[in-house]
Amino acid sequence: MSLKKIIYTDKAPAPIGPYNQAVLVGNTLYTSGQIALNPATMELVLDDIETETKQVMENMKAVLEAAEMTFDNVVKTTIFIMNMGDFARINTVYASYFDEKTAPARETVQVAGLPKGVNVEISMIAVK
Repeated sequence: MSLKKIIYTDKAPAPIGPYNQAVLVGNTLYTSGQIALNPATMELVLDDIETETKQVMENMKAVLEAAEMTFDNVVKTTIFIMNMGDFARINTVYASYFDEKTAPARETVQVAGLPKGVNVEISMIAVK
């Protein structure tokens, strides 16, 4: 019996490498990082940082729902961004998905590069 269950939904972008959208181990969900790929077209949504962040969060929402969870189940997030100058705008979109009183723990890290040249990538850990 496998300890892990692979989570997949066609409502989020299909993996573009040797990984899965998320793995459920017991009651804990570990998501892969999501970028702003439109799952229907696999085209990047890079109009502006707010639109890009919204697409990332909508992709993450789909993965959580595939595991029968919501943003209320998220206990930890990691945000990777290309430009710390975009932080406030990213944070505004990100915050709209959480109740501030019960928001998860989080770190935000500026990086030198992200897949496909995107500006933001977010991963999460959620517990049911």
